[in-house]
Amino acid sequence: MAPTKPPAADLPTAVVIFDGGRAHLRERAEALLPDLKRYFTVTSVQDDLDEVFHPEGAQFAVTLGGDGTILRTARLMGDHQLPVVGVNLGNLGFLAALQPEQLDAALPELAAGRHNLIDHLMFECEVVNEGGSAVSRLGLNEVAVLAGPPFSMLEAQLYVDGDLVATYNCDGLIISTPVGSTAHNLAAGGPILRKDLQAFVISPISPHTLTNRPVVDSADHVYEVVVPAPNDGTTLLVDGQVVAPLTPGDRVRVSRSRSVFQLVEVSGQSYYRTLRHKLGWGRRPRDPEDDDRC
Repeated sequence: MAPTKPPAADLPTAVVIFDGGRAHLRERAEALLPDLKRYFTVTSVQDDLDEVFHPEGAQFAVTLGGDGTILRTARLMGDHQLPVVGVNLGNLGFLAALQPEQLDAALPELAAGRHNLIDHLMFECEVVNEGGSAVSRLGLNEVAVLAGPPFSMLEAQLYVDGDLVATYNCDGLIISTPVGSTAHNLAAGGPILRKDLQAFVISPISPHTLTNRPVVDSADHVYEVVVPAPNDGTTLLVDGQVVAPLTPGDRVRVSRSRSVFQLVEVSGQSYYRTLRHKLGWGRRPRDPEDDDRC
């Protein structure tokens, strides 16, 4: 039996967000709009993620794309965060965990209020130079200081609340939220943090000594990275986007944001289920031939 559409007066309101600059994504997103309008009153459609956010009184933000679209949406919403329903039109879809073929089952649950809202830590990242001027970015995933050309090793100093914690000789340093712990941090050998924890993980990239290990600490502290002698190409990235090259005397400061990212989970979605299915976490290795016998 097909799900029953709620009366129009009972429909939750939503702004639909996707990157309209990518032709194939625009085509798929626009094809899904009629399905979304069965269970949401769509107040607006935002297809330019670099424009000012226009929620138009929406209760939800429905993103159509991949995890990159969600990261850009979190930054786009700034201090006006709406609960996000992530529909995956990309590849992995760790955050955008709802597949298009699951919409018929999931959307009635959302319209009926049968869903969970999971709060996620966000951060503010500032680059403060010797003159005191600063560049600030809001982020959800991670801050990364990368060595860059000529690709010689960096000396990166980590401070917590003004106290020197460690000096790393490495190819870079990552400060990640729990959401970002399954991204660059994981690839660099860092731990997976449950996504509702209020903590940061600091992971050096290819450290020169075995005594350098990732550190997990409370999000209530202020973290600073200083590179006294950066390479010509040493660069700061926030959520994969280049913020600025680093020069001697720059301080990269990371602290908890007052903004909180909220992700909607419906029945059948859970953190550990996502780890198992999206990352293959906890599975035994097997030969490709095994796939033919499944």
